[in-house]
Amino acid sequence: MVLASLVSLGIIGVASLYRISSLRAGGAAVARQMGGTPVPEDTHDFHYRRLRNVVEEIAIASGVPVPQIFVLEEEAGINAFAAGYATSDAAVAVTRGALDRLNRDELQGVIAHEFSHVLNGDMRLNIRLMGMLFGILALAIIGRKVLQHGRGNSKDAAPVMLAALGLLVIGYVGMFFGRLIKAGVSRQREFLADSSAVQFTRQTAGLAGALKKIGGLQEGSKLASRDTEEVAHMLFGDGVGYSSLFATHPPLLARIQALEPAFKPQAFEDLAARWQMHPPSGLDEDAAWA
Repeated sequence: MVLASLVSLGIIGVASLYRISSLRAGGAAVARQMGGTPVPEDTHDFHYRRLRNVVEEIAIASGVPVPQIFVLEEEAGINAFAAGYATSDAAVAVTRGALDRLNRDELQGVIAHEFSHVLNGDMRLNIRLMGMLFGILALAIIGRKVLQHGRGNSKDAAPVMLAALGLLVIGYVGMFFGRLIKAGVSRQREFLADSSAVQFTRQTAGLAGALKKIGGLQEGSKLASRDTEEVAHMLFGDGVGYSSLFATHPPLLARIQALEPAFKPQAFEDLAARWQMHPPSGLDEDAAWA
């Protein structure tokens, strides 16, 4: 039993360190893993220029160096994340859906939310959580592979198969509780980030508007990338669609009502009906800011 525990802990430790070291390049590594396209400083694209201007403004307001900026071009949902070990290697990424659907105030609210994660030290915590969960998952993967390829009638194989089954069970049980921990931590940090975003922007309408669009548009905040589950706890909105038990974000209604107490649940249906007829566009009256 002691030996099995030491082996399990060893696998988790080595796999976790490997995953964390693979992200040692900072936030840019996570953004590129998700398919992010860098936003050049001299861009003339309207959406890119507006995004860069907003990021630079919030950097000044928060006293944080301007992070590297990326766009997830293949993602139609409204979402964003910040990643990195420290402010010196931070990166902010937003989806194409956020650029296309959000007006300037709303985009500013989303970026301010992500900057609060930078200031509050959430980025390093998030990467450590990624490493821990990868290490636990490695147990289950090793156990599953051994069971798949090590089947046989030999009596000598029985102990190996039993050990592999144990790794599989430990790995998936560990993932269950690991995801619970990740979800609980993430939900609390999201409320804090929303509060800090209001301090940076000095208004609630932008952030609330972005959350309303997530609730009222068909695309919502879902991401199509196969790597979404790993970074789910880092996102601005729920990118996976977890049940309440594993939800990495508070309910949209709770987040909006913290900003606008008078907002009612049925308003989502009204917004959805309106936007189905006339989809919102980021190409609005704020174009002059670009």
